[in-house]
Amino acid sequence: MKLTKLLALGLVVGIAGWWWLGPVVNGPGTGAGADATPAMPVPAPADPATLVASSRAAPTAMASSAAPATPPAPSPAPTVSTPADGSALLLPVQGITAAQLQDTFTDARSEGRVHDAIDILAPAGTPVLAVADGTIEKLFNSDRGGLTVYQFEPGGRYCYYYAHLERYADGLAEKQTVTRGQVIGYVGSTGNASPEAPHLHFEIHTLGPEKHWWEGASLNPYPVLRGEQRLP
Repeated sequence: MKLTKLLALGLVVGIAGWWWLGPVVNGPGTGAGADATPAMPVPAPADPATLVASSRAAPTAMASSAAPATPPAPSPAPTVSTPADGSALLLPVQGITAAQLQDTFTDARSEGRVHDAIDILAPAGTPVLAVADGTIEKLFNSDRGGLTVYQFEPGGRYCYYYAHLERYADGLAEKQTVTRGQVIGYVGSTGNASPEAPHLHFEIHTLGPEKHWWEGASLNPYPVLRGEQRLP
């Protein structure tokens, strides 16, 4: 009997608890008579490999769309040809421009002489350059010109004379072939030049049939070095 009573009591308590606790668990509006609100589906977690691939692909796409245009290749610098006939001469003092030259060809000198050359002022030690291709015919130390260089051009028509040098370039020797722009000496004030005004005395003269380095008809270097006149 006791067991029967206990079972009956438990059944009653269970029914009462279901009736009492059911609305609380379901919450307001979720009873049998209310419109049930559908539960929002929970998205499945994304595949980590997919996320990594997407994160790598995005910057690549942006970089390709924002890549700058390739600049055009620069045009090659024009090649300057040097005439082989001695018609174009290089300025013989490094760093001096044609605008700095002064025409002293007809200036008077001592003993009734005419200059027959131009003086190119520059600091002592400034490199002196060969004005054209040619051959060193004579290295000479004179009272007036000091350390001098006589250069013949390849055709044997002209002699280029450089005077008052401080010193010769290392290794310079007679009968040596030189090229246009090669350093052959350095500006100085040897001979009768003033130490307060170091300069290069430069002259051009035409060679006679004998090809004597010490004689010839003088030509004015000023218009030739400025590009205003060609050698005849």
